Amino acid sequence: MAHLLNVSLCTKIPPKPPLSLTKPSLSIPRFHSLSHPRCPNPQALILNKQLLVDFAKTGLLALLSVSLSFTDPALAFKGGGPYGSEVTRGQDLTGKDFSGRTLIKQDFKTSILRQANFKGAKLLGASFFDADLTGADLSDADLRSADLSLANVAKVNLSNANLEGALATGNTSFRGSNITGADFTDVPLREDQREYLCKVADGVNPTTGNATRDTLLCN
Repeated sequence: MAHLLNVSLCTKIPPKPPLSLTKPSLSIPRFHSLSHPRCPNPQALILNKQLLVDFAKTGLLALLSVSLSFTDPALAFKGGGPYGSEVTRGQDLTGKDFSGRTLIKQDFKTSILRQANFKGAKLLGASFFDADLTGADLSDADLRSADLSLANVAKVNLSNANLEGALATGNTSFRGSNITGADFTDVPLREDQREYLCKVADGVNPTTGNATRDTLLCN
């Protein structure tokens, strides 16, 4: 027993290593900037060049739009027919010459067309909605399916014009117009307008062969 006690007392337990209170150093890798003036970035240069090109294009378009705004409005918008580069909607086109032109489905809505010349023009499906056609020449014009709703068609020359299927609803006025030889087949007219036109109707349309009075359903 004494021998065992002597052995246990003589045996030394190795001490624990001291705790380190210092933080381990973290090494952060350093990267050289690619935008350094001595080492230009090719991708950055390409990007900057593209931005300059885009900026130049934007400036060119802006200048173009400004230049168009100072030109004749009739050259500023793409429309229909041979007048494809003309603006004809909501414009003052007083006295303009459209004679003999093909203006199928052309938009003349709310335009001022006083004394305009449409003699012999092809105006199939054209819109004259709420337009002012006072004193205009529409003789020999093809106005089939044209929209004359709310239009002022007073003192207009409609001689030999073909208005088959045209719209003339609302306050469309034909007062003082020459309708000799005009064809009003299937044109919806107010009764008072029909009565007025029947008083002045005369002639036969040279294209359709229909008498103007017959197309107005005059008694």
